[in-house]
Amino acid sequence: MKVLIATNNAHKADEIRNALSLPGWEFLTLAEAGVESDPAEDADSFLGNARIKAQAAQAASGMAVLADDSGLEVFALDGAPGVYSSRYAGEDGNDAANNAKLLRELDGVSEEDRGARFVCTLIFLDANGREVVAEGEVPGKIAFSESGDEGFGYDPLFLPDEYGGSITFAEVPQDEKSAISHRGRALQALRHKLEGVC
Repeated sequence: MKVLIATNNAHKADEIRNALSLPGWEFLTLAEAGVESDPAEDADSFLGNARIKAQAAQAASGMAVLADDSGLEVFALDGAPGVYSSRYAGEDGNDAANNAKLLRELDGVSEEDRGARFVCTLIFLDANGREVVAEGEVPGKIAFSESGDEGFGYDPLFLPDEYGGSITFAEVPQDEKSAISHRGRALQALRHKLEGVC
């Protein structure tokens, strides 16, 4: 079965292929399948945005689709940046600008109050539109400065609890990170669900 991944992010596609190596399944990015789909992600939840992407990609392709939405929630900021994680510093922002804004917003916030979590929601739509949802999260804290160059996004600022708050996600080797990341955990949960229904 061919499954369309609602992304052109090669890193994300490789992570999905590795985690969901189900017999007879082939995963294709939008570009690989020759599909154009770029809907406005204007929902107020990760689930809502993942559903928007999945439904748009399926409407454009008629294929089974896998879509995700993920981001960082900082408790001291009432869950921000949340669904705006990729555009926290504005539509024209980038990782550096987003991280700089996050540090500004947390200026003066003590270490014990810098709790946060990475969240990922995955939606699989089969060719008939049946939906399977899985979620994953990683608790941690926000550091006072960036460290490491292994990751992307907020990784240089995120101190996962798994490592006792001693290193950032950007200092964790990629194979280790994939095993404990929010997307990795969501993929593990999704695989378990798909093995039960497919």
